[in-house]
Amino acid sequence: MTDGWNWRRPQPPPAGPPASGGSPWWSDALADPWRDPYAPSAVVVPSAPVSTGPAPEPVADPDAPRRSLTPILMICLLTALLAGGLGGTLGYVFATRSGVGGGGTQLGGAPLAAPSAAQRAPESFGGVAKQVLPSVVTVRVTGAIGSGFVASADGYVITNDHVVEGAGKTMSVSFSDGSTAPATLVGRDPESDIAVIKVSKSNLPAVQFGNSDSIAVGDPVLAFGSPLALVNTVTQGIVSALDRTIQAGDPGGTTRYYAAIQTDAAVNQGNSGGPLVDAAGRVVGVNSVIRSVGGSETEAGNIGLAFAIPINQARRIAEDIIDTGKARRTVIGAEVSAGGSTGSSGSTGARLRAVQPAGPAAAAGLKSGDVVTKIDGHVLEDGTDLIALVRKYAPGATVSVEYRRGTGTQTASVTLAADAK
Repeated sequence: MTDGWNWRRPQPPPAGPPASGGSPWWSDALADPWRDPYAPSAVVVPSAPVSTGPAPEPVADPDAPRRSLTPILMICLLTALLAGGLGGTLGYVFATRSGVGGGGTQLGGAPLAAPSAAQRAPESFGGVAKQVLPSVVTVRVTGAIGSGFVASADGYVITNDHVVEGAGKTMSVSFSDGSTAPATLVGRDPESDIAVIKVSKSNLPAVQFGNSDSIAVGDPVLAFGSPLALVNTVTQGIVSALDRTIQAGDPGGTTRYYAAIQTDAAVNQGNSGGPLVDAAGRVVGVNSVIRSVGGSETEAGNIGLAFAIPINQARRIAEDIIDTGKARRTVIGAEVSAGGSTGSSGSTGARLRAVQPAGPAAAAGLKSGDVVTKIDGHVLEDGTDLIALVRKYAPGATVSVEYRRGTGTQTASVTLAADAK
C-alpha cells in the first residue's frame, strides 16, 4: 500500500571506514538514503583552530636571581648633579657679562642680530643725522633761541639774521654733545636774512656744502635745529618746490627777498638758521621762514610749508661778511612797480618803473615801461619775483631776460652787478 510518497528503506552504513585508509571521515554519500539526489556533492574538511587573542605573557621564574637597581640610580644622580652644575655656571656667566643683578626677574629673550635696516649705513637717514648733528648748534640770545651750523673748523657759524637781531655783540651756542661756548657777531645782512657768528672754539666739525642749483623737486631732505627749544631735532621731508619767491619782514622793518627752496619737512620756531641737507648730508639751504595759518607769531606752527635760503646764495653772502664785513647785493639796475602788471591779454610780469642809465638793464637795452616776463626761463608774476630771483645770482652772472615792449616780445642778456651800497 502506498500513500503517494516514494519512501525507500534506509540501508545500514558500512561497518567501517573505507579500505583506502586516507581520511578518518568516511563518506558514502551516494548510498545515503537521506541525500537529495539533485544537490551537488561537497567534502568539508575542518581546518586547525587559529587563535586571534594576544600571546600569553611569559611567567617569570620566582626562583631566578634579580638584577640590582643601584647602578642605574647612581647614574641618574650623577647626571642630575652635572646638569645642575653646568646650568648654574652658564647662568652666572650670562648674568656677569650682561650686567644683570641676581635675584631679579629676567624679562625678554636672547638678543638677536640687528636687521639690515637698523645698521644705519652712511647713506641712510640715520647715518646722515649722525654725520651732520655734531655740526649743528643751538644759538641762544636774550629771550630767544635759534639754530645754526659750523661752516669752518676755526669756528665760523652761519645762521639767520633774524636769529641774532637785537642780540648785541655776544651770545652763546651749544653743541649736540651738550657742550657750550661763547660766540661773537661777525656780521649780518638783513635783506638776505643771513648772519655769521664766531665761536670761541677750534677744530670744530664743519658741514659739507652741496649745490642748491642741482637739487630737484621730490628730492629727500632733512631739517636740523632746535624747534620750540627742542635741541638736536631732525625732521625729514622732500623738496616740494624751487625758486619760491619770498618777501618777508616785520612791518616797518627790513624787507627780505629771496628765491627759496620749499620743503614739507617739519620746521617750527627755533629751526631758523639750521641747515637743510640732502640725502648725502650736504647742506643745500638755510631754514628761514614758514607759512602758517596762525594769526600771530606765537600761534605759528608747521603746516608742511617751510622755506630755506639756497646755500649757494647763503654761502656767498657769508663769505662776503667774513672777508669784508658786509654782503654784496645783486641788482639789475632798475626799479619795479609794486604788484604785477596785467596787460590786455591777461599776462603778468614785472614792470620797470625806472631804469638806471649806467646799470645792467640799461646796458642790455631795457627801458622804463618794459615788462619783464621771464628771467632765465622763470616766469615772473610781479616785481617781487624779479627782485628775489635776481638776488639768487652772484654779481657778474649773465642771465637771459624776456620782456614785453608795447605789443612785441623781445629778449636780452643782462650781466648783473653788485649794489654800490
